[in-house]
Amino acid sequence: MRKNTTVTAAVLAAAALSLGLTACGSDSTAGAKDTSGPLVVAASPTPHAQILDYVRDHLAKKAGLDLQVKEFSDYVLPNTATEQGEVGANFFQHKPYLDDFNKKNGTHIVPVVNVELEPLGLYSHKITSIGALKDGASVAVPNDTTNEARALKLLADNGLITLKAGTDQTATPADVTANPKHLKFKELEAAQLPRSLDDVDAGVINGNYAIQADLSPAKDALALEKADGNPYANFLAVKKGDENDPRVKKLAELLNSPEVKQYIETTFKGSVIPAFGAPAA
Repeated sequence: MRKNTTVTAAVLAAAALSLGLTACGSDSTAGAKDTSGPLVVAASPTPHAQILDYVRDHLAKKAGLDLQVKEFSDYVLPNTATEQGEVGANFFQHKPYLDDFNKKNGTHIVPVVNVELEPLGLYSHKITSIGALKDGASVAVPNDTTNEARALKLLADNGLITLKAGTDQTATPADVTANPKHLKFKELEAAQLPRSLDDVDAGVINGNYAIQADLSPAKDALALEKADGNPYANFLAVKKGDENDPRVKKLAELLNSPEVKQYIETTFKGSVIPAFGAPAA
């Protein structure tokens, strides 16, 4: 039985706005922090909360860690909740996204340890191969900066478009220098992309949202990111200053354990890939 607390975007958005993100709240070293209570971790439902559930139910108690999992349905609130101290850590994002988020929002979130990679894929309800995309086809892509660039790079890697040199992690449709099929890009919030497949010819979908929509990246994707050298590993993250919290250190160790590696490989069968180790600088 799941013990997670599901948090709606609407409720927490109001809370986040009322609290605000101020620079004066960035000093997490002011005063001694109580680390005796449970560690509450914000996570996207799939696969992040699933992996944390496994750690909580099978590994945490033996390691002396009281772990609680709080589910969030978007890519913004886990960071604002971590910044404001509503949760002690989060697990849902990769380094390019976090760097962009911190820059735009004045937050102070830092990565702790890499855990897994969810390959971004191109999906369709209307065609069965990339070659079947017709001239003028509509393609949905995530509208957040880093994942949009990642989606466009996937299309470029598969010969559908050409991007301006040096824009791999910052590209927008304005950086497309060649578009032989005259593809039309529809920019949507990442969570909406699976539902958009009936309205577009194809869509580039983040791995976690694909899995939630019963899409198998390993089987259903028309094109899929490669794991080698991929900068988009998802990691455990905390507010700066909390990296040495003994509970965080313990969870980081468990998330990089052989048991979690086997759980990821067995459960997700290639749709999620273990990617342990220190995050990119």
